Amino acid sequence: MSHIKQMKNQKKTVTSLKNHFLLAMPGLDDPNFSQSVVYICEHSTDGAMGLIINQQLDIPVKAIFKQLDLDYTDEYGNGLIFDGGPVARDRGFILHRTSTQKWESTVSISDDISLTASKDILSDLAVGTGPEHALVTLGYSSWEAGQLEQELTTNSWLTIPANSAIIFNVDCHKRAEAAASSIGLDLSMLSSVMGHA
Repeated sequence: MSHIKQMKNQKKTVTSLKNHFLLAMPGLDDPNFSQSVVYICEHSTDGAMGLIINQQLDIPVKAIFKQLDLDYTDEYGNGLIFDGGPVARDRGFILHRTSTQKWESTVSISDDISLTASKDILSDLAVGTGPEHALVTLGYSSWEAGQLEQELTTNSWLTIPANSAIIFNVDCHKRAEAAASSIGLDLSMLSSVMGHA
C-alpha cells in the first residue's frame, strides 16, 4: 500500500509543467494560441499560468514607460511588448533572467528565469539598469484546475522542457522552431503530419 502511495507522490511532482514550454499543435483551434509557445510559470492542482513568448504586439515598450511617466532612453524603449495571453491584458509581467538585483515582486521560476510584476523593474529597464535579458508582456495565459491536463489529452499542446536561451537569445519568430528542435522535432514536418491526419 505504501509503495503505491509513494508512486502517486512521485507522479505528482513529475506532472507539474512549471518551467516548461507548451507548443501549440496545428489542431489547436483557439485563435489566442495559434502557433504560440507558452512558458509555464506556475502549474499545480489549482491550475496553471504562463506567458506566450513568441507573439509581439506592435507597441514599443516606451509606450508603457510614457504611460507610467518613467524616464527612459530610446535604446531601451524601442523593443516591442509581448502579448502574454488573453487574460488581464492591462497587467504587465516581466520575464527575465535571474539577477542579483531584487524587485518588489520577483518570483524565481527556475535557476535562471524569474518573473516580476512590480513597477520598480520597469524604471530600471527604462534606463538600462534592469536585467540584461527581459521580455515585457501584457496579459497572461491561464488554465483552471484540470483544464490544461484535459487539453494535453486532446494533443492540443506539445510539452517541452524550457530553455532560457530560447526565451532570451533566439529571435521571437524562431522560438517555436527552436523549442521543437530542442527535443529533436522539425516543426515543419510536425505541421504537415498533423495536417494530414
